[in-house]
Amino acid sequence: MAEGLASHMIWTGIPCNGVALQMKEGLSARTSTPISQASSIKRRKTYQNHPKFQPRGQDDDQGAGGGGKQWHVKDNTTRSFPYGLPSPPSSYYTFIHATTPLGYISPRVFDKITWDPSIWTINRTSRTVELRGHDVTERDRALASFLAGLRERRAFGVLEGWRGESYPVYSYNRESGKKEVIMSMERAATPLFGVATYGVHMTAYTYPKDGEAGMKIWIPRRAMTKQTYPGMLDNTVAGGIATGEKVMDCLIREASEEASLSEDLVRGNARPCGTVTYFYVRDERAGGETGLCQPECEYVYDLELPVDVVPVPGDDEAVDFRLLNVEEVKTALNAGQFKPNCALVLLDFFVRHGVLRPENEPDYIEIVSRLHRRLEFPTA
Repeated sequence: MAEGLASHMIWTGIPCNGVALQMKEGLSARTSTPISQASSIKRRKTYQNHPKFQPRGQDDDQGAGGGGKQWHVKDNTTRSFPYGLPSPPSSYYTFIHATTPLGYISPRVFDKITWDPSIWTINRTSRTVELRGHDVTERDRALASFLAGLRERRAFGVLEGWRGESYPVYSYNRESGKKEVIMSMERAATPLFGVATYGVHMTAYTYPKDGEAGMKIWIPRRAMTKQTYPGMLDNTVAGGIATGEKVMDCLIREASEEASLSEDLVRGNARPCGTVTYFYVRDERAGGETGLCQPECEYVYDLELPVDVVPVPGDDEAVDFRLLNVEEVKTALNAGQFKPNCALVLLDFFVRHGVLRPENEPDYIEIVSRLHRRLEFPTA
């Protein structure tokens, strides 16, 4: 399994030989503490002569500036930011509420926006951006109007995928200290501000009859009309959680829309399996601008389906479903056919089902820990 299982998903951030190589040099699905200096030196010795890697200078703002050279892939399938670098990076602006960081804004995004001082407080010395407003209603109204203006001016490519869906942004209540939703943001705009977003991913699998050995997994292919990652393989069911939406309600909705699975089936049989958290920087496959920050938390579910239950696309987001055995899924992962965060969810699935084990993966502990990165922003 370690033999290059995900060598083409490098940006997802999983480390080592094979699967692990991606975490070590990619997305940063890491623990809260940066890699040690000794490990960093070891990485440089390992990769500095690799034909796919080249040194990054301090002025490359698609990564994080400063702190010396970092190694990255020439074809932009990975970024070293923010793994192993100071937080926040010196070239990025921090989106804040009071003194609490909420996300990272690319300098390219910051420079392209005219920041209305009646809505925004900008500190160029500390490189912070804060939305004005005394309460949630006031902030939501100001933000919605501001983003609608950006969309109307076609300021950013990511806004071409406008969804009309609001995502929650969390911070701490100044009086109680408890986390709460302090604003809601149009889904398509969240990468511009680098705020944490939330989703639910479910892997549906089955054990065939007729003496055929081994588990099989239901894998959909994304429609070519999708703005993000068109034509790539996906998890059986996956979708974003809107402001005020409960996790199970989101799962039931997405299962119906994307796979035509009934509420009774999902509610009665889907098994919650924790979360997968990661932080990646968007590349060209995501659609729109590259170099945008996207920290995410995915609630993960497993669903064992009877052999006679076949997922069928219920909307236009997937082309079809294929029932693949584990080796076929591994081959597709190795070929870079999966949407990157879906590849992470599948690695987590492989860990939990004993496909990926300490016996066949030398960096097993590192992989498992980095699939559950502690995000530096307030979360749900």
